[in-house]
Amino acid sequence: MDFELTEEQRMIATSARQLGERFGTEYWRKIDAQKAFPTECWKAICEAGLCGVALPSEYGGSDLGVVEMALIIENLAAAGAGSTVGQLFMINPIFGGVSISKFGTPEMKQELLPKLIAGEMNFCMALTEPDAGTNTLEIRSFAEQEGDGWRLNGRKIWITAVDSAQKMLVVARTKKIEDSKSRSDGLSMFMIDVDRAGLTHSAIDKVGTNTLAASSIFFDDVEIYPHELVGTLHGGWRELLDVLNTERIITTAGLIGTSELALKLAVDYANDRKVFGDRSISSYQGLQFPLAQCYAENEAVRLLNYKAAANFDRGLPYGSEANAAKLLAAQVTARATERAMQTMGGMGYSKEYYVERLWRDCRLFRFAPISEEMILNYIAMHDLGMPKSY
Repeated sequence: MDFELTEEQRMIATSARQLGERFGTEYWRKIDAQKAFPTECWKAICEAGLCGVALPSEYGGSDLGVVEMALIIENLAAAGAGSTVGQLFMINPIFGGVSISKFGTPEMKQELLPKLIAGEMNFCMALTEPDAGTNTLEIRSFAEQEGDGWRLNGRKIWITAVDSAQKMLVVARTKKIEDSKSRSDGLSMFMIDVDRAGLTHSAIDKVGTNTLAASSIFFDDVEIYPHELVGTLHGGWRELLDVLNTERIITTAGLIGTSELALKLAVDYANDRKVFGDRSISSYQGLQFPLAQCYAENEAVRLLNYKAAANFDRGLPYGSEANAAKLLAAQVTARATERAMQTMGGMGYSKEYYVERLWRDCRLFRFAPISEEMILNYIAMHDLGMPKSY
């Protein structure tokens, strides 16, 4: 058991931190206010070779792993971006990159992966539906066979970054549930153009993560071409899990970096702030202890997430570690951002001191991409051996 990073991993982490500092808290404050996609930052991430760290080298990637991706996201988040930076990696190298590299045709890989890795093309994934939510097997969007292709009708909701994407990974039924052998039979994945007749989307007004829009999507007789099928027709459920399974690790990495940044902002403020006499407020145990507690918990989550990522890269089971790390990371980051705001008093509530954005953004991850309650269900069933409760 070795807890030391390799020299290459340390270099990757340092490069990510330095790049993140070029696009620090002020950059993210401005684009949050503008509700704008972080185009400049993402382009710089791609130009530095960080986007394709876990993707095949023959298409411009680095053939490394999720450990390295987690290190990159942690450091970008801690340098100023906060938790939403993990979503940039989720929509592109995960939803786009993993689906294509593992299940795409040779032509699809050759056409799309170099553009993704270079930052010339953005992706999104349309999975969640209003009446299904977490229960993916109940999705109703239906792609009906028409000649060699399909016609898609249905609706999706809470789909991230549709407005900035050129390609969309769509998960739909290609068999009706009543005609399927099981609930998981009859799901398929397609990689289609966002700009396509019959596909419309509208943004949802939300509390945070403003740099990446969340949208409702409507499919009205959208044509899907034969070459846009990703993976196995009707057999997309197991393949989809391979695309989704790193979500927790990526999300957790962004939350770990956010806690680190929130604590730094709080300590820097407290060291400078004097209220009663010459002593800074950072000398008060009433402020020290909550921040120290958050630090200790965040470091524990960091190690658990590294274990999940390392297990993934080695082909070992990692679900228990990834789920537990994501559960704890969301809770710790909620407390860390809250305590940072409390340390700053009224200034913590102002946009000038940045913590309010971290606080707003991280709240999403208490229930996305999977809720705390569903993680606890997983732990109860898979780790404790208790019966299914839902």
